[in-house]
This record gives sequence, structure tokens and C-alpha cells, in this order.
Amino acid sequence: MTLTKEPGTPMETHAIADAEHLFDVHAYVDDFNDAVLGAYAATPGADALPSDRGVARSIVPPGTAATRDFSHLAPKIPEFIADRCVGCMSCVNTCPDTAILAVALGKSKVAERISEFAESEPVPARARETAAAHFADTRKYGEVPAKRGHEPAGFGIFVDPVHCKGCGECVEVCVALGYDALRMVDKVPEGRDGEATLSRYERDMRFFRTLPPTPPEYRNEKALADLMLGEHALGYVGGAGSCSGCGEGTAIRMLVAATRQMHGPEGMGIVASTGCNTVFGSTYPYNPYLVPWTNSLFENAPADALGIRARWDQDGHPERRLWVIGGDGAMYDIGFQSLSRMVASGADVKVLVLDTQVYSNTGGQASTASFGGQVTKLSAFGKAQHGRPERRKELGRILMAHGEVFVAQTTPAHVNHFYRAILDANAYPGPAVVVVYAPCQPEHGIADDASNRQARLAVDSRAFPLFVYDPRRGPTIRERLSLQGNPEPKADWSTLPDGAVVDFLTFARTEGRFAPHFAADGTASPEITATRDERLANWHVLQELAGIRGPEVTR
Repeated sequence: MTLTKEPGTPMETHAIADAEHLFDVHAYVDDFNDAVLGAYAATPGADALPSDRGVARSIVPPGTAATRDFSHLAPKIPEFIADRCVGCMSCVNTCPDTAILAVALGKSKVAERISEFAESEPVPARARETAAAHFADTRKYGEVPAKRGHEPAGFGIFVDPVHCKGCGECVEVCVALGYDALRMVDKVPEGRDGEATLSRYERDMRFFRTLPPTPPEYRNEKALADLMLGEHALGYVGGAGSCSGCGEGTAIRMLVAATRQMHGPEGMGIVASTGCNTVFGSTYPYNPYLVPWTNSLFENAPADALGIRARWDQDGHPERRLWVIGGDGAMYDIGFQSLSRMVASGADVKVLVLDTQVYSNTGGQASTASFGGQVTKLSAFGKAQHGRPERRKELGRILMAHGEVFVAQTTPAHVNHFYRAILDANAYPGPAVVVVYAPCQPEHGIADDASNRQARLAVDSRAFPLFVYDPRRGPTIRERLSLQGNPEPKADWSTLPDGAVVDFLTFARTEGRFAPHFAADGTASPEITATRDERLANWHVLQELAGIRGPEVTR
């Protein structure tokens, strides 16, 4: 359970506010920051650690993970190349650790702030030079605002060395877009200027912390990636114990950013199902959320949320957005009944399904979200059985059958599609479920920088098609279901510019979890070929439901 700092704020839990009158949340948070975090940073012996009264109540204060230091975890760190940046915000959104931060400010304000900061540093000239190097001249934040009568802004990108785990996903995304405005560099104890890499990054981050949020006139409402520039967007502060490059971390960050920015810093709460998200989100004493959240059991978070929703409504707060977060087991398997019942109730509860196709938190077992032939714990590739023998359950299609529920299937790599799904889910007057593709590096057998790339390939190959089912669009499934965002939505498979077909086998060849299905000469096994056919059949069903396939449709 996590709390807001101020006692009496809307998100303070009733268990504390009502039943524990002597428990001062404000004082507890201050004591925790001074005593517990300080002790962990100093790493004393166990007998020297203070007794924490909040542990008995399973409470961790908000945002404590901001102090967690990963600066010595990786040997490399991203470096920003300002003259190649266009301000697309892709790197800021894709980072799972809130380690890349951006700001857009009028150029005169930037110059003023740099001068003020430099004079407070031991070597003003060096501080001025490195701070200025973080700002790019872009059309998006310079020329476009100028046409509306505003001063052109400098667009700044800063890398926080304390939270960066060196996954390099930001670089991969930037290079894939063709901008090359980021590159990985070595952390050295002494560079050409005699300064350590980390010392320079830490000083530049101190400067960034002195800057105000990006003013609204420099944020483009149509470019949803700019949500991450909002004054309330950073509700997931980094410092979580997730794996380097974690696909779940990016999805959660973006969910929190969109909801907090549109509904305010006290307008959101989370009920989390046991899983990776609760483990890396509460590695005591570090909590990366500024959003109050509670962790229920593996299988009953939607039921827990129904109670919270009822209490909020009873207290006159129907405007608060309540999100349930869970993975494959919590939503596809053991918790499916609870999810189905919540959806059937019609309650105004939203759900984020982190679809990794595997139980990452408990050692990588298969789930009903796993693809046929996928190699996992308990579904190994051997002589008698070649990976998981069953077909994947299509949770999105099942949820559409519930009728009056908003359903979306999306990925964080498709930034606009993802944010639009979250915004529409929040606006929908009833239950909403957003199923999100969340790559897992160790269980998928992919590199630390691969989450964004693999999510895009999953969509391009029909492994995980994008769709939105919105009952507000009309009475028929055809009217409600949109496949917008998928490449070549009327075709069986998408193709590359050279005509090469991108099918499920194209996707499977890039991940370790399918590697045993391909012989040395590239020949695919019957099992993985059958999964390719099953993925195409699933795509055909979606096409038919959306009204772009069938006897009456000219293809």
C-alpha cells in the first residue's frame, strides 16, 4: 500500500485516516525519508536499521525510489546530440526508468537559467557549456510556436545517471527513426576535459531540476507524445527494480503520465495484481509511484477495485480514475473470472493488462497468453513435446463479447495509439480494458534495447494486432471495432518496401523463446508453422468483425 504525503488528501486510505487516528501520514513520510532511506543508503548492519512502524501496515511512502542509485550498474550511458534532434519525444516516452527527461522553454528563459546556474558552480564556464549543449533548435518547439506569437523554445533532453540502467532502448528508437540524436558512450573516470562522465551528468541533472515545467504553449495537444512534458506527467519517478529495458515499465509510465496529466495528481489510484509490477514497484524501501496504490492477491484485483470504486462513489468522487494492473496470470488465467465479473458489473473501473505471454514473476511458466510452440518453463522443447502445445487465448476478443465495455489492444511502441487508448478508456463511462504488449527480456530471449522494436514487429507480423472496440461508436461490432494503426489492414500479411512478407515466422525468428523451432538452414518446425496459421486466422476474425473481410467485402 502506498500513500500521498498530505494527510486528508483524496487518496489517503481510509484504513489509516479513519481507523488509525494517531497515525500522522505527513510525519511518517518525513520520518521514513530521514531514517529508513538514510539507513539503506549508508548500508549499516541489520542490527543498526531503525524499526519502521509503517512496515507492520505494509506501507511504503510515495516516490522513495527517486533516491535509488543505478549509476554504477552499466558501463555505458546515452549521450545527447542536440543538432540531430527533432523533438519527437520518442526517447522520453520509451524509457522504462524515467531516466530521460525533456523540457521546452523560451530561449531567453533558457539562457537566463543557464547563467544563474553556472554562477553557482565551481567551474562556471564548464557548467554553462555542458548545460547549453542539452538544448536543440527544432521546428516543433521553435518555428511552430513562433508562428502563434510565442518566443521560440529551446528543446532540452537530459539523461539522469541515477536512474539509467544502460539498456540503450532510447538509442535504438532514435536510430530506427533515422535521427541518430542519441548514442551510447562509456562512463569514464576522466574524460578529455579531466571530468568524470558521471560528474558531468550529475551536474547537468542538477541544472535540469532548477527548470520549470514546459509551459502549455509549447505542448502540442495533437502530438500525444507531448503528454510526457506535462506538469503532472511524472507520476512514476524511476528507481524501480525492473530488469534493464523492461517492457512493462514503459507501459506503466505512460499510463500514469496520461492519467495524471488529464485528471490531476490526486485523480488516480491503482490496484495492482501480484506480479512483476508489484515486485519491481515495491522493492522495500523503494516505491517509484507518486500515485497511491495497493497490491491485492494474484487473482482478485478487479474485485478489490470494485470495493474501492464503490467507496469513492459513496464519498462523492466519481471523477477519480481507478486502474487495475495485472499480467497474464492475473487477467488471462487465475484472475480471469474476477476480471469478467468486474466488466459485467458495468462499474467505472479501468484495467491495464501487461501481456508478456509468460509468467515472468514466477520463473517463466507458460500461460494461456503464450503462443503455440513457445518455449517456457514447464513447456520445454524436447523429443516428445516442442514447446507449449496449446493455442493462445485471445483476451481482447473475449472481452468484446461482454458487450458494453471499452477494449483496446495496443503497445507502448505505438505512442499515439497507446495514449489515445488510455485517454478514451478514462473517458468511457464504464469498464475499460487495455491489453498491452509488454516484452520481457529474459523470458522472450531478446536484448535489453529490444522492447520497442519487438513490439512493433509483433504488430507488423499479426502476432499482436492493434485494435480499439468502443461501444460509443454504434450498436454493431463492425461500427465499434477499429483496426486503424495496423499496417495494410486489408491484407493477410504486411510487407516491406522490397515486397518481403512480414509474417509470424519473421517475428519468431528474432526471439530466443522460439529459437528451437528453426533448423540451421532456417527451416521452420510444424508447430511454429501451425502458430503462424493460427495468428493469420485470428487476424481474419478481427478483419471480419471490423467489416473489412468477408463475402460482401471486395478485397
